[in-house]
Amino acid sequence: MDKSTLGELKYILNEDIFLFDEDKDSLAKESGFHAGNTDLNQVQEPASPGLTKIETKQETAPEVELEPIQVRGKFEKGILILHEEESLNAEIMDMLVKILQAVGHSMSEVGLLNSQELEGRSLDEFHAINAHVVLKFGRIKHPINAFPILDYHIHAENETEYLFADSLTSIFEDSNLKRKLWTTLKTLFNI
Repeated sequence: MDKSTLGELKYILNEDIFLFDEDKDSLAKESGFHAGNTDLNQVQEPASPGLTKIETKQETAPEVELEPIQVRGKFEKGILILHEEESLNAEIMDMLVKILQAVGHSMSEVGLLNSQELEGRSLDEFHAINAHVVLKFGRIKHPINAFPILDYHIHAENETEYLFADSLTSIFEDSNLKRKLWTTLKTLFNI
């Protein structure tokens, strides 16, 4: 294992380091400091005799303001569709339009986000979108997956209703999944 200097250790350790007086001298020689100059102002005398307390300084990274999550679509009714697919082909988009029309909505009323657009974003950023209904299709790389929601079951949390389902591609290819989704959507949208 490589030897680290006291200066390097402050970036690794979050806790205070205590050294015995005899270790302090040998460490000072190894790191190139004089015995009385072990990184001035960092050494404080602790309550126990024979120990030296070395404070480590934690540098906090400046907070970076992230741009709000941009939703594709007009998002007029607060219906958010999260999908696994990077892009939706014409057939799947057509199916999605028909699903929305069947529940009394249109594409102008919804917002779309794919998994890549949510990756690395926090739950707070997600809640800032202020969606009233969230339809999640497939696997999304986001903390929303931690919600205790079973596929094809409606879950209400605060003022938002959630419905998790298989990916749009899977639903497009499997008529049983289409029926399952339709049954749940009828309940969600009171049809």
